Amino acid sequence: MKYKRILLKLSGEALMGNQKYGIDPEVLMRYAKEIKAVSDKGVQLAIVIGGGNIYRGVEAAATGIDRVQGDYMGMLATVINAMALQSALENIGLYTRLMSGIKIEQVCEQFIRRRAVRHLEKGRIVIFGAGTGNPYFTTDSAASLRAIEIEAQAVLKGTRVDGIYSSDPEKDPTATRFSNISFKEVYQKGLQIMDMTAFTLCKENGLPIIVFDMNKPGNLLKIAEGEDVGTLVTM
Repeated sequence: MKYKRILLKLSGEALMGNQKYGIDPEVLMRYAKEIKAVSDKGVQLAIVIGGGNIYRGVEAAATGIDRVQGDYMGMLATVINAMALQSALENIGLYTRLMSGIKIEQVCEQFIRRRAVRHLEKGRIVIFGAGTGNPYFTTDSAASLRAIEIEAQAVLKGTRVDGIYSSDPEKDPTATRFSNISFKEVYQKGLQIMDMTAFTLCKENGLPIIVFDMNKPGNLLKIAEGEDVGTLVTM
């Protein structure tokens, strides 16, 4: 396997499937099986999942809810998704630990870096919920931060498209896909991969990002094995 330890970033919206909100059990189980295939090969896997299928703190301001309050509500949404994913993974025989950026002692452990690393070393899948535990930070930023903290070798961002394009491929049929691109080129071309805080964290720490289609069966395993899937962002 090319990677010994990776961090997988999933969006909350991906769990909706064809629904308008909530969690599609079929999508959840499909993702769980993809993760199991990688874990069975001995790869240490950590996961950060968003909460956009339930609630978005950024959109709270439009409804009159205080931004900070809305962000904390969004954090709780990510914990709900993390609990659902944890249950799906354990149903197919994997050992997991759910760690939160905010204290929810009855539900999950509080994030402690050394403990998280120890769980990974023991072969457990670690799911990070509640983002960074701070308002004004996205789950992309949480993914970058946690990946750096646990010394992951790459951040794998699972999306609906098969990589990074010159423009939005869902809107522009002439958009071209990059197989490899540098952090500098992403800045120069103004491409939207992650929010700027998350992207800069990866750049400053030399942490590669791989953007790929999570909905295509086998893609996650292929990346772990070193195959050329999606778009690789490096220094």
